[in-house]
Order: sequence, then C-alpha cells, then structure tokens
Amino acid sequence: MTSYDFAIIGAGIAGSSLAAELSEGGASVLMLEAEDRPGYHATGRSAAFWEECYGGPEIVPLTLASGEYLREGGFLRQRGALYIGREGDEELLTAFMQRFVPTGATIEHIGGAEMQKRVPGIRQTWSDAIWEPKCADIDVAGLHAHFLSGSKQHGARLQCRAKVVGLSRPAGHWEISTAQGETFRAGKIVNAAGAWADELAALVGARPVGITPFRRTVVQVRVDPTVSENLPLVLDIRGGFYFKPESGRLWLSPHDEVPSVPCDAAPEELAVAEAIARLEEVVDWQVEAVEHKWAGLRSFASDRRPVYGDDPDVAGFAWFAGQGGFGIQTSPAAARLARQLLLGEGKDGLTENLDAELYSPARFA
Repeated sequence: MTSYDFAIIGAGIAGSSLAAELSEGGASVLMLEAEDRPGYHATGRSAAFWEECYGGPEIVPLTLASGEYLREGGFLRQRGALYIGREGDEELLTAFMQRFVPTGATIEHIGGAEMQKRVPGIRQTWSDAIWEPKCADIDVAGLHAHFLSGSKQHGARLQCRAKVVGLSRPAGHWEISTAQGETFRAGKIVNAAGAWADELAALVGARPVGITPFRRTVVQVRVDPTVSENLPLVLDIRGGFYFKPESGRLWLSPHDEVPSVPCDAAPEELAVAEAIARLEEVVDWQVEAVEHKWAGLRSFASDRRPVYGDDPDVAGFAWFAGQGGFGIQTSPAAARLARQLLLGEGKDGLTENLDAELYSPARFA
C-alpha cells in the first residue's frame, strides 16, 4: 500500500488549493473526495466575487494577500461593489467605514447622486452608499481547475467517490477506510471536509470546533430593462440582499443564512420569493422570469474565523476548514499559510501580513 505524507479529505477549493501547495513543497499528497467530482458542493455554487470587506476585518488580510495572485493569474475581472443604505442607515454606513478603513480595504463614502449613476433605476429611498472599486468577479471554475492541475503536476493523487468512514492510527500512521471498501495510508490527515468537518473530526476523537453549515440561496432572473454588464455588485448595508449581473441576467440572493445539517443543499421557495421582493424594493426593474435557482452551504466555526493548522489534541490531524463564503477569494493566501504551518516553513511575501494565531484550532482548546 502506498503511504502518503498527507491525506486531504475534500477536494473543493480548500482541499485542492492546499494539495497544490503541499505537493509543490515536496510532500506526497492524496486527496479523497466523497462525490463523483471535486467542487460539487460549496465551490461549484459560489456567487463568484472577490470583495475586500467580505467576512469581516479579520478576513481582510487573507483577501488582500490573495488579490495579487488572483489578478496575475487572470482569475479576476474588475466590477466594483456598492454597499447601499436607506434613510436612517447613516450610522451603519459610518460604522462600516470605521471598521474597514483601518484594514487597508479600498473604500469611499459616496452620495445618492453618484449611486444613481452606478445603479440606474435605483429607488429614491436609497440615499447613501459605500463604493469599493476593487471588487471583482472570480473565475471560480478556472481557479479550482488551476489548483487541481497544479496538484496533479506535482504528483498529488485525486480519488473521487471515496467517502471516508473510518480512521485509525496504528504505528504512527493513519489507515483510512472508505465506504467503497478501499483503504489508504497517510502520515497526516488534513480536514478540508467543509460542512462535514466536525463529523470527520469525530472519527478521530478530535474536539469539534463548532463548524456549522448555513444555507445560502441564489436566484438567476431575467429583468427588464436588460442588466448592464457594467453594473456593480450591490449589497444591502443591513445584510438583506446582494445582486450582480451575469451574462445579461441578474444573480440575486436574499443573503439568507439558515443553519443546516451537512447535505446537498436545495433552494426553498420562500427564500426565492424573498429575494425577488427585496430586489423590487431597491430598483424599478421588472422581473420577467426566474431562470435558475440553487443553494449552497457556507460553513463557519463558532467565531466565524477559519481554522488552519494542527489539532492541539490529536497527533497527525490538522484542520483546513470553516472558510464560510470567503474560502474562494482567500484561497491562495490561506493555502500558502497552511502549507507553511504544516511543513514548518517560514512566511513569504504572500503571508507576511497574516497572523496564524487568529486561525489556529488551538483557540478552541
């Protein structure tokens, strides 16, 4: 039986990015994916944007550190973002500026007239906004393929249809059993199982870190007038919706965050109706048809920070999980930081401004 240095459980954006980094660092890597193809769940259902303030101030360093990598790789297309507010939201907008200006995010407060230019048809009740010029669309499929290709190029192995059902550690190495009856061996397990991360930890007796999946719904609608591709990403400062153009259509979310069991998430009709109702409160466009709808799971630890590094109690077990809705936009820096932690390497230009302690699983001990 081949023995690998690392067995990464999960081959979405988390597992694939880390596999690319570890294998490039000289480690032998096995990725085990439960589904028929990698990226089936959260990665394949992303709303696909890179937004500097998304996830909060403690996530901004990961996002900013990943920006240059993504731009140089051709994975970003500039769009810009607007956080919009109604009358009475002035304090929320001011508080947003106070939270994020110190992080280095590029944002500015703009008035209603400028907002009207950027979002034609916006209703007069929306009077104020914050403009984020560097927000961009992400080529999620291209980025995921890039990481999978890089890991393969450096010798990593991807095994799909390999749901892990048993883990034991005789003689200092892990024996990994799958539902398909296969057995694999590795020196260290890395938990990149997304919504199933705490379930995987339970198999080895590790302390759960409170990874909770939350359902997020996205709806593709056709509207009149046809959506301009120059429209920015538009987000409610109160967190009630966001929308963006996509190939002549509008991608719209009610920004729902409903706790869920780990599953193949499906959209609920109430969430779809709420999304459309909230859009109609923002703009005078006519929704002509709902063309597509889907839901994905965004998984967070209890403090909503990601979890990277060795488990404090279980030898040979590490975490790379809890990346919520920001896992794709932070993947280059997050994977590099995790590689450095797991291989004992020093920081480099991509990670020099990151505080690994913020994301350590030891904080839950």
